[in-house]
Amino acid sequence: MTGSSLRTLQVLVVEDEASTREELADLLTDIPEIGDVYAAESGARAVQLLGANAFDAVFLDISMPGLNGMDVARVISQLSAPPSIVFITASESHAIEAFGIGAVDYLLKPVRPERLADSVARIGALRRAGAGGGEEDGPRDELAVVQIDHGRRTVFVRRDDVQFVEAHGDYIRLHTAQGTHLLRLSLSYLEEIWAPAGFVRVHRGYLVAIDWVHDLRVTSSSGLVACTPAGDVPVSRRHARGLKEQLLEAARSGQLGRAAR
Repeated sequence: MTGSSLRTLQVLVVEDEASTREELADLLTDIPEIGDVYAAESGARAVQLLGANAFDAVFLDISMPGLNGMDVARVISQLSAPPSIVFITASESHAIEAFGIGAVDYLLKPVRPERLADSVARIGALRRAGAGGGEEDGPRDELAVVQIDHGRRTVFVRRDDVQFVEAHGDYIRLHTAQGTHLLRLSLSYLEEIWAPAGFVRVHRGYLVAIDWVHDLRVTSSSGLVACTPAGDVPVSRRHARGLKEQLLEAARSGQLGRAAR
């Protein structure tokens, strides 16, 4: 444990590589908003510390032997007063899953001090909002943005801007009006975490955002398609009836094609 208890936030660093763990702890200690910094060398040790201490935030490596970061995050989600989660990893492939769990941020190794400071500032803002009764809004807002950190370049994709999603081998491709974004993630998992936002399965390899559909059309090449500004999305026979029912309901409530207007 390092730091001074006179400062604001009590945090836990979970990282199996000793040098990285020590570096993160040192960087955090240098940030004025940080108080005590605890460290765990494994997911199992992290769970022990979480059971014995009240943390404001956990800086969590994803790839660890035994209990990995996602496993620990699921344990955290069951706590009565869960700390904020910041994932730290060598790959951006878990970005959507991380935010689906409710992570505040997602940092790529090697972690830059300014990005770490940004994460701490975000955690502080969420904690202050929680003290004022606004904590419920924080994690849900995080689910609405996918942050993809490519070293020195960070791309933010708003879920509301995604018109449809296409399976692409071991990846998925997010289609927006501005272009596409390729991520290593399963279509089924994305379907699960984005279903409440109106994304529905219309084909074995496609999800579509109901708000972006302006009509259905039968084409000679693809059969039935759902038309969005970003392109036509094939609709399989299996999913056609369910899609039509949802579009009818959206039309009744005035939501059909709303995002495209």
